[in-house]
Amino acid sequence: MSSDQFKEFKVSVIVPIYNEEGNISPLMDRLVPVLQQYHDYEILFVDDGSRDHTLETIKNSKESNSHIHYISFARNFGHQNALKAGLDHVTGDCVITMDGDLQHPPELIPQFIEKWLEGYDVVYTIRREDTRLSFLKRLTSRFFYRLINRLSGIHIPEGAADFRLLDRNVADVLKDIREYHLFYRGLTPWLGFHQIGITYLPEERFSGQTKYSLRKMIAFALTGITSFSLKPLRISVLFGVFFALLAFIYGGYALYMKFFTQSTVPGWASVLISVLFIGGIQLIVLGIIGEYIGKLFMESKHRPHYIIKEKNVAIPPRFVTQEKQEPLK
Repeated sequence: MSSDQFKEFKVSVIVPIYNEEGNISPLMDRLVPVLQQYHDYEILFVDDGSRDHTLETIKNSKESNSHIHYISFARNFGHQNALKAGLDHVTGDCVITMDGDLQHPPELIPQFIEKWLEGYDVVYTIRREDTRLSFLKRLTSRFFYRLINRLSGIHIPEGAADFRLLDRNVADVLKDIREYHLFYRGLTPWLGFHQIGITYLPEERFSGQTKYSLRKMIAFALTGITSFSLKPLRISVLFGVFFALLAFIYGGYALYMKFFTQSTVPGWASVLISVLFIGGIQLIVLGIIGEYIGKLFMESKHRPHYIIKEKNVAIPPRFVTQEKQEPLK
């Protein structure tokens, strides 16, 4: 894309939020001046079932800015499904996804646009290591990226975040992906296209608490690994073959000791340890298989990614297929 071809374009910004009432106004104070330099823009907040006054705060902001829109879920469906809802509804020539806690600085958007106009289809961000975070948090983050890159068939840069720009064509492809367990951090590099990364130092959360507990981070990592790779299943097969060989060797040793020597020992401790160890490995393998079967089970239900309770934006006409378009509220 040349700058001459896109002198006039529309920028869409998707902001998934959950219990972020204290961050809406400060975010608007920084985001709107950045977007006003472009021909047209829209800001779509996706309220992921907030229990505070987040939605009311967004509605108040909309009264002074008609470019602000919102979607409110009937309950909490998760960050990735909130991104899915945003992609389903925005109409911009380029789409920017960012968090609403001000850790993603809006001032980076002009760099996104500049790279997009140079011809890049995806401009993603890579977090520089934040020394303000605890050692455990930084360690688990590095472990997550190295593990998923080793086990999956894609490469996710260490520190990659859901703060990125997508060309309209890329956004349309992502919108059409119907997987129930979404992992956009992996889907985006999996698509290909012309991509480039920008490094940045995340800012401190303006207010509120982080929504990513250790349990959610582990679940997110499992989703990423099992969505893009069969290696865990293959590793479980290798485990089974390895311990079957050990059992065969140990069985031969036991027979030798019984029939060719007089020094057989009851060996209840070694037997007990062997049974417990192999039983633990079996449970791990069954857990890996169960994770994949569970994903197949959820996919087979064809449940919607989200349920909208309230919104003030319509699905663009070119995106409406056989489904009846919902009335505006």
